[in-house]
Amino acid sequence: MRKPEGSTDPAGGGARKAGVLGKPIEHSLSPVLHEAAYRALALEGWSYQRIEADAEELPAIVGAFGPEWVGLSVTMPGKRAALELADEITDRATAVGAANTLVRMADRPDGKLRWLADCTDVDGVIGALSTIGDGGTLSGTGVVLGAGGTAAAAVVALADLGVTRVRLVVREPARAQETLAAARSAGLDAEAFGLADADLDGLAEAASVLVSTVPPEATAPHAPALARAGRVLDVIYDPWPTPLAEAVHARGGRIATGLDMLLHQAFGQVEHFTGRAAPRVAMRDALREATGNVVPLPL
Repeated sequence: MRKPEGSTDPAGGGARKAGVLGKPIEHSLSPVLHEAAYRALALEGWSYQRIEADAEELPAIVGAFGPEWVGLSVTMPGKRAALELADEITDRATAVGAANTLVRMADRPDGKLRWLADCTDVDGVIGALSTIGDGGTLSGTGVVLGAGGTAAAAVVALADLGVTRVRLVVREPARAQETLAAARSAGLDAEAFGLADADLDGLAEAASVLVSTVPPEATAPHAPALARAGRVLDVIYDPWPTPLAEAVHARGGRIATGLDMLLHQAFGQVEHFTGRAAPRVAMRDALREATGNVVPLPL
């Protein structure tokens, strides 16, 4: 990944800090991935920590950081707040309307830190789906369950993969406007359907890909219908398997997991923070060990 214009050169030596912000945060697996990367890259003195913060707390916490900080992973509920505090924003983070990554840039003249906001969740969706693909791009229609920040990243990723239409399935279509806007900004024909009224069999049957960003209990009653899609990404990974995953396996279908997405989004973050190529095998192996080899995690 190209180092952002005006960024620091954090891998040049010395102690550096990075971390993940969110609430709740105690079960985040991001430290497993980033610490494995720093070990593999022989970055002595680098550390990565969990920081509990909601969207309201995030700006003050980030604003108090010193020059040793190189980057931050941001999880819910702070992804939109991370976008708002950034000095620069990548095109894809703008399209998604949220950022899961803050990258330290060259400081302001007054000495305050400057931050670039990016959304490597897009990489996560693309990478996860590549593990169950056939080497080609997607086409036609994609279905996305949910309308939060992860759903917005998913629709932008599907556009990058060649999907031309996306159908959102949500409990309340009126609350899907931000994700519909993300899809349309990415050039997709987008429409939202209510979960209670949607023809899930028909939508899934016609879809080249289906991405679920909702809790397992939301998909459980509909799992057999949703499993009709050509390939499926269920971003939930704990507990695993989900009812949707079990239904896909029962049909002999192809499914990628939230752990695949977590792994692939972390590659871009590590490259942003260190300026070096992510040690993918080392990161994958560390995640496998930390999760008890619950899924294979192909690269």
